[in-house]
Amino acid sequence: MLRLEDLEVYQLAMKLGEQVWTVVDGWSILAKDTIGKQLIRSTDSVAANIAEGYGRYHFKENKLFSYYSRGSLLETKCWLEKAQQRTLLSDVQHKELIAIVDTLHLNLNAYIKSIGTHS
Repeated sequence: MLRLEDLEVYQLAMKLGEQVWTVVDGWSILAKDTIGKQLIRSTDSVAANIAEGYGRYHFKENKLFSYYSRGSLLETKCWLEKAQQRTLLSDVQHKELIAIVDTLHLNLNAYIKSIGTHS
């Protein structure tokens, strides 16, 4: 059985969380206190829910937490769009982060589909 740390979807979620943290760390106090905290929470929730689901006894619980993770991922995308609209992200930062979100979304969908099909 794979370890959680070996799952590509988890690795990508962790990478996204670290990149978002680094970006938000450079923002003003107002931006950090409003959009920044929400963005970090939603981004960190993606990896955290993958981890929690992976640690559950039954695959149905794993799927449920993976659905929560996907919801947090879409929330993250919303906060990234707000940050872009409010000129908190450069075009390059926005493009890079959205590319990770989009890739992670595809990987997460594939992961959800695979849950319960492996012994």
